[in-house]
Amino acid sequence: MSKKDYPHLYGPVPSRRLGYSLGVDLLPFKTCSLSCVYCQLGRTRKTTIRRRQFFPEKQILEEIRDFLKTGTRVDFITFSGSGEPTLNQSIGRLIRKIKKSTGRPVAVLTNSTLLSRPEVRKELAAADVVVPSLDAATEKVFQKINRPHPSLKAKKIIEGLVKFRQQFKGQIWLEILLVKGINDSLAHLKKLKEAVEKIKPDKIHLNTVVRPPAENRARPLASEELQKIKELFGDRAEVVAAFRKKEQETAPEDISQAILSIVRRRPVSLEDLEHSLGLTREELGLDIQKLLEQKKIKMVWHRDREYFEPV
Repeated sequence: MSKKDYPHLYGPVPSRRLGYSLGVDLLPFKTCSLSCVYCQLGRTRKTTIRRRQFFPEKQILEEIRDFLKTGTRVDFITFSGSGEPTLNQSIGRLIRKIKKSTGRPVAVLTNSTLLSRPEVRKELAAADVVVPSLDAATEKVFQKINRPHPSLKAKKIIEGLVKFRQQFKGQIWLEILLVKGINDSLAHLKKLKEAVEKIKPDKIHLNTVVRPPAENRARPLASEELQKIKELFGDRAEVVAAFRKKEQETAPEDISQAILSIVRRRPVSLEDLEHSLGLTREELGLDIQKLLEQKKIKMVWHRDREYFEPV
């Protein structure tokens, strides 16, 4: 496997919570149980709750081991990417094998929709950190913001999170993403707080729309609004802060390929690419221009900021 041939990896991405996070993508693009209005990957054409293997475990493990030999800084290995990672039936075995063979801590970013299943809770038990999301405490808001698979219900998801907390020994950082006019009313926030008190996460991460969303109507909350909501949720709550820049020790050999591997999975700014790849904007400029001319990426504007997306 060549150094640039990592179809299931992206980054390391500078994460606001996990440092330099090497993303592991276990899914075909946009394989998800939800179609959230704020999703930076766009709409889910057909939601699903069917679990499959999708890709050979051996291939994913070989990519991770090979990548770590490059000496690139990796603080966490994180299951995230193109959809809901727990839809992959291999996730439990992969977590255990990665921890055993690399010694790196493992995080899982999940939309929480499958945590009502005992087997999924058991599979995530070996992770060090699980970052589940919960944007809605009522069925009405759940349908509006998350646009779920027809079989999913908000109440059952909350029950799954409560059971997971009772069983999981690692850290749970619950993320609540707030969208202006959809899930930020005081009445709904109070219901969310009631749910959070049952779940008992170690941390509550309050977030809002930052990157270009699936729907233009998905608007962010102001910093002052987030701070007030933080006070409502108490000491465990924090507004997710901007990532503090730490330079990568090792820059990629194939800059264009490294850019594409990140852009394929989320819109990124030039600053994001600088932080992730350990390169200056001058060093990135030629490759970005080439990818734009080749129509492999495109530039979009979102709230007065420039982002790059796949074509």
